[in-house]
Amino acid sequence: MFFKRIVCASVLALAASGAARAQAPVQLVVAFPPGGPVDTVGRVLAAQLSKQWHRPVIVENKAGANGDIGAAYVSSAAGDGSVLFLTSVGAVAISPALYKSLPYDPLKGFKPISKIVDNATVFVVNKTNPAVDAADFVRRSREAGSPVPIGSSGVGSIPHLTLEMFAQASKANVMHVPYKGAAPVINDLLGNHVAGFFGDVPGLINLIKSGQLKALGLAAPARLPQLPNVPTLAEQGIPGVQTNNWYGLLAPAAMSPALVDKLNADVRAALRTPAVRDRLEQLGCQVAPTSPQQLAALIASDRRKWSELIKRNNIHVD
Repeated sequence: MFFKRIVCASVLALAASGAARAQAPVQLVVAFPPGGPVDTVGRVLAAQLSKQWHRPVIVENKAGANGDIGAAYVSSAAGDGSVLFLTSVGAVAISPALYKSLPYDPLKGFKPISKIVDNATVFVVNKTNPAVDAADFVRRSREAGSPVPIGSSGVGSIPHLTLEMFAQASKANVMHVPYKGAAPVINDLLGNHVAGFFGDVPGLINLIKSGQLKALGLAAPARLPQLPNVPTLAEQGIPGVQTNNWYGLLAPAAMSPALVDKLNADVRAALRTPAVRDRLEQLGCQVAPTSPQQLAALIASDRRKWSELIKRNNIHVD
């Protein structure tokens, strides 16, 4: 009888520990500070996946080094689905060309699951800036006595690389001012301490619509339905400046192909949910799920693209 009680207690303990593990939160790692566009998209996705999985999905912000700190954390995590990575293009397609060494392997450290959204880059200035569009801004910069300061979220970030493309295409008289993240540069732009910023639409759309910032042009192939009155840079005679800071969901390299496929199906279902699509589109995102293979091909293509630009402009991290 005593032996039976021990066995019964052991079975119950194992069942309880299994149930606890099943309900343990999933970490959705975002390698940027709270309140930024990647974080905002991550929280929309996390809320929907929590409903689908009947399991908490918690956004964990592990910011720093252009996304590399969060990337390193995820790449060494278990592949059981308890840790996932929502990243912008930087950690997997830009950092390999920007840094001589990384604390993770950008090629072998992850399993792509799905792209989540595409994001156009928009050029914004303070609401008091007299420029009426990007072409007018270029003309005024050439007439200025000294280079016009344009902020970015860091050396090698999409805002910085877009600025480099813009300066080459337009011959604008501008100077790069790197910050540590988008939030501080936006704050300084609102305070008129820098003259402009190339940022993701999701992080700027509310400031544009409220009139606090003025949008001068899109670094995109076409206008956005969310900002129909903002022309592309190409429309203004500044060709070849197109950047897409997409956000994608990755898993640690140890994850099995079967679990990757399941997560891909779950993410696609989440992005088909009307409330999720509507919210992401309100933010200025373009919902864009892919297969794991399509995301892997995009990462490889972008790695070549940004590597060429970084080498051509001799961009490096001191």
